[in-house]
Amino acid sequence: MKEILKYLFEHKTLSRDKAKEILVNISKGIYSDAEIASFTTVYLMRSITIPELLGFRDALIELCVPVDLKAFSVLDIVGTGGDGKNTFNISTLSCFIVAGTGQKIAKHGNYGASSISGASNVMEAHGYKFSSDSKKLLNEVDKANICFMHAPLFHPALKVVGPVRKNLGVRTFFNMLGPMVNPALPEVQVIGVYNLEMARIYSYLLQQSNAKFTIVHSLDGYDEISLTGDTKIITNDGEKICTAESLGKRMVSAEDIYGGNSTEEAAKIFLKILKGEGSWAQNAVVIANAAIALSSTGNFQDYEHCYELAVESLESGKAYQSFVKLISLQ
Repeated sequence: MKEILKYLFEHKTLSRDKAKEILVNISKGIYSDAEIASFTTVYLMRSITIPELLGFRDALIELCVPVDLKAFSVLDIVGTGGDGKNTFNISTLSCFIVAGTGQKIAKHGNYGASSISGASNVMEAHGYKFSSDSKKLLNEVDKANICFMHAPLFHPALKVVGPVRKNLGVRTFFNMLGPMVNPALPEVQVIGVYNLEMARIYSYLLQQSNAKFTIVHSLDGYDEISLTGDTKIITNDGEKICTAESLGKRMVSAEDIYGGNSTEEAAKIFLKILKGEGSWAQNAVVIANAAIALSSTGNFQDYEHCYELAVESLESGKAYQSFVKLISLQ
């Protein structure tokens, strides 16, 4: 690792193959935590290159514990995290709203590294048992329309770097990798990114795949549709900027979507919203994110129709029923 660090400190970049090799070695436990931390911080000081990101992704996919959900056409809504905004679990809630409409979801997530509560924190708090067993996950998708895949169970490298990421407490290139390595290989992906550079990189990478995709970035820095301002939306068909009013009827404030000061508080906020007891602003944000996900499938005539379906899923209790069913299967 010493030689690699010297090389990188000279402002040089890694080839795709070299990046892959390093991440494979990380997963094997070859490097110390201090070495991993030093390596990781290189990418806090400069932008990651596309060959480096591809190499890291290649390693995670190659080492990934496989899961077979091909019986269903699945969708995932995931943010890169690392936006430093500490919102409540918008992507995860949106997944349950989409599941409540009948669309199958394979949600990929992890513990919060730079936020108080990641998707895994909130799912675990409510009694979900993490598993990499395809039969269990397939049964959950069949019965509840949704399963949850805790990333470290499927990606050995993520398990190794988990403590380092938590101790650093800032976003790293692993935030960028998460949405690219869902082991279910979903046919539809909605990815929230924390800046426009990442939006550009993801757009380039996803154009090379067969997936239908939507990349969202709130221009004031959120890695999801926050309704606190305009949102950049990039799809297979092009890109546009949408106002909060067009996506969620009106703007909300940053305080409206705050995620709490502890994992316990975040879990309470999550359940309150899922039960349909959230504030107007909280509901509007999760509905907008769910609507853009439904729109991404190409199965509906327009965004307004998708928005109505999302509203109905939340207000009728179908989203909550999907959650209750999923937890009952544990």
